[in-house]
Amino acid sequence: NNSWSHWEAMETGAVFKKQKNGRACEWWDGRWVEDFDRMQYLGHNTHRLSVEWSRIQPEPDKIDESALQKYREMLEGLQKRGMRPMVTLHHFTNPMWLENEGGWLANSTVDRFIKFTEMVVDALGDLNDFWCTFNEPMVYAVQAYLVAMFYPGKRNPFKMYRCAELMLRAHAGAYQIIKSRYPNALVGVAKHLLKIDPLPPKIVNGLPIKLVESVFHRAFIEAMVTGELRLPLRKTVVIPNLAGTYDYAGLNFYQRYRGGFAPLSPKTFFLKQVPDDESPPSPPMWGEIYPQGTFERINYIWNVMRKPIYITETGTPDEGDNVRPWYIARMVHSVWQAINFNVPVRGIYYWTLLDNFEWTAGYNPQFRFGLYATNFETQERTIRQSGEFFREISLANGLSSEMVRKYVPQLEEKLFPGSHGQREVKLPSRG
Repeated sequence: NNSWSHWEAMETGAVFKKQKNGRACEWWDGRWVEDFDRMQYLGHNTHRLSVEWSRIQPEPDKIDESALQKYREMLEGLQKRGMRPMVTLHHFTNPMWLENEGGWLANSTVDRFIKFTEMVVDALGDLNDFWCTFNEPMVYAVQAYLVAMFYPGKRNPFKMYRCAELMLRAHAGAYQIIKSRYPNALVGVAKHLLKIDPLPPKIVNGLPIKLVESVFHRAFIEAMVTGELRLPLRKTVVIPNLAGTYDYAGLNFYQRYRGGFAPLSPKTFFLKQVPDDESPPSPPMWGEIYPQGTFERINYIWNVMRKPIYITETGTPDEGDNVRPWYIARMVHSVWQAINFNVPVRGIYYWTLLDNFEWTAGYNPQFRFGLYATNFETQERTIRQSGEFFREISLANGLSSEMVRKYVPQLEEKLFPGSHGQREVKLPSRG
């Protein structure tokens, strides 16, 4: 009984073919066990997962202890397989009772979220020391309150601003709760960043793109640094106890947009998309598949936040697995470049292990992200070539010319030029 299931039932047309997630990947029914084994096969030493607020707190005055126990079993399952959990507290969905109280426009939601955090940390904190309070908060704010693609389906920039402010207040309170109980825990946010490059004439396209950068990128993370939320056409908001409430910088990076301002295209964040002729094909409105942009986005978030970086999501939609090996190689090489500039990148979380129900894209075959293909009729999982490639990288903790020659030979000369050049990309030791 959460906002997403309610949104599906409304059949607004926001979700691909009005699909509903249904069985999805059946983790709640126990398939997490076999999929954790698959992660272990891939050489993973960590896994990021979310807890679902409405499962744990189906009503304002009711706690489902069995749900908390199931999450404990999952965390124990990860530890048993040598994987460190990273638990996300909010990933786009809210209990409907919370929405009925006003959702992320109501002051009361801040206190509700802080109390929810307290409940989860008290139940799971002995098994987890790595927390992400919000996944892509500005994506949620935009989709729910500006472009009407998530519940409650609003189109008001000032409601989007209000949502962002309350999420920052909730994050600050959640951070204090977690650190008061587990001072050595790591706490942060997974922030989605786009790569946005204006086409000429920059005098026309540059200014509106700066506006998008200001609202979608800078405002939230700069507020976490300074404690002050600065948004266009709004007074600066000082948020008590917010400054410095992060122990790492979480970066979600997928794509680039090239072009200029498109006021009639809110679904692409008001940017007209002009793909590079040399870029791989991508689904409509997804933007340009651009893993080499990882280096620049790492440097951007490092220069703002100055804390160790975890790439909390990166990946590409590719049902045929024709592009994903190329994406992985370019992405890992980009991370290695950043590390060579002494940027402390600590880890990469690949999106995703399995093909899944991809929010408004639903089960659209164009949005298959998995290292394993999922047959949603039979629940059979089949490893893709990109999964085997990712496994070799994980086990070696690096990328070699031999791997590239095996999986993406067209990239060998670009990533490892010359017969006497560097033959291996080594990442920092795994910890």
